[in-house]
Amino acid sequence: MNKIDYVAIGERLRAFRIGRQMTADMIAEKLDVSRAAVYRLEQGKIVKLETLERLSDLFNVSMASLLGSDTEYFENALGYFERMRQLEARATKVIAYFNPFSYLLTSPAYPQLFRKMLEEARSADEDDAKILLESQVLEILDERKSLFGHRNFRVQSIVSLREIERYLHIGLVGRLDLPSSTRMERALLARKEVEHIISIIEEERDNPSIFLIDEALPSATFQIFEQPHANYVAVSPYRLGELPNLHSGIATVTSSTEAVELYMNMANALLSRSSSGRIAQSKIMNLLAKS
Repeated sequence: MNKIDYVAIGERLRAFRIGRQMTADMIAEKLDVSRAAVYRLEQGKIVKLETLERLSDLFNVSMASLLGSDTEYFENALGYFERMRQLEARATKVIAYFNPFSYLLTSPAYPQLFRKMLEEARSADEDDAKILLESQVLEILDERKSLFGHRNFRVQSIVSLREIERYLHIGLVGRLDLPSSTRMERALLARKEVEHIISIIEEERDNPSIFLIDEALPSATFQIFEQPHANYVAVSPYRLGELPNLHSGIATVTSSTEAVELYMNMANALLSRSSSGRIAQSKIMNLLAKS
């Protein structure tokens, strides 16, 4: 019988709470416990099954999801990216595919640019709750980006040359109906981000983390987390590049052996057809020269 990972249960509780935009005080009030008790729960100090059942009802998730024996579903980007932060913190290796490339590989200037794209993408009747969610997502992304610089896990980041081509064509915009002068400016900023990717490849030539593939890839992005006692795969509909999306779609996280194996097989097949180092650098530079 597998040993119950109480720390992982606590992490899921925190991710679901954050995804619901609820504070520890709000949970404490609803459960009639102290805020300290809520934090102990999120640290994996589970006391009663009844408490988990009440939290399951409160978050509208199944007990199986809380216990990690079923797929975890996230209806917005906030809880999902918190869950990713947790999984990265305990990972020994991460294989990732994002389009056009991982947020963690972007330049120091990118978070501010991304904030501007999110503002442009908002509809005229955007409510305060969605704007607050975007701000909270940015905080988690910034934390992940900061921790990534001090990572102690191996990274294999799959990047599509075709997605980079699209990225350069569209530019760093939140919507397409912007003035032509703004579009030109954002196209130049996109070039700078691609040049940043080239610089990373140059720095990591002897130990590459970026693997370039010249073919169309799935529209949904994925990340595989290898941990000492369990492996997870996370699949996301959210977009952190041009024409961003943080509100629509359902993200999933699972430790299902079948799901992890299927995604691992796909990732390894993509990696086997990819290039890295000087070859990848040359291909991206040639694309820049033609754009």
